Amino acid sequence: MGLLNLIWSSFPALLRGTVVTLELTLAFLSLGLIIGISLALSRVYGGQVLAKLASGFEQIFRGIPALVLLFLFYFGAAEFGINLSVVTAAILAMGLRSSAYQSQIFRGAIQSISSGQMMAARALGMNLYKAARYIILPQALRFSIAPWSNEYAGVLKDTSLCYAIGVVELMRQGRYIVARTFGHSLLIYILIAVIYFILVYIGLKGLRLLEIRLHVPGFETKRNGLERI
Repeated sequence: MGLLNLIWSSFPALLRGTVVTLELTLAFLSLGLIIGISLALSRVYGGQVLAKLASGFEQIFRGIPALVLLFLFYFGAAEFGINLSVVTAAILAMGLRSSAYQSQIFRGAIQSISSGQMMAARALGMNLYKAARYIILPQALRFSIAPWSNEYAGVLKDTSLCYAIGVVELMRQGRYIVARTFGHSLLIYILIAVIYFILVYIGLKGLRLLEIRLHVPGFETKRNGLERI
């Protein structure tokens, strides 16, 4: 009965932490999506200078561990007199990191589309921006759903690192509970693990349904090839 009481009394705090975890995941992925698409377009259509700048950005944020990035943005910014909240620092660090990975996904999707489509769009009088927006990106985003689901799972789990700079998300709420109860740490961490598993599972299922709903007949080979990038 004591364990059941502990689980029941811990549920509100874990729920609050879960909400913060989902908010962080949404923020990281949204920032990563916007910048990632821009980076991918720069790599494919931006010319030599933009392509090199985008490539350099990707290499930096893919090459530095997530926890180090969190410390750099939170503690490092303070060294220059920039006081970022823990949430803002987390969103910038993890969102930019996600953008570097998402750019690889979108770049692969864009390059999987026949170059003849861009040539045909330009021949019809579309400029590069319109051709990319109305012809290339709608297809590329559909092809990206399967590999993007891996990014969703990775980003959601990486939110647990944000406790290191003081963000009160699911993991930190769990640590608070362990500190208050003076024990049963294994049970609390098992509950946290189950919550993460459920969130990942539901998200992946939802993205799989979205992929099926938006599937374009005749593109199975390209889609399956993209998943191995």
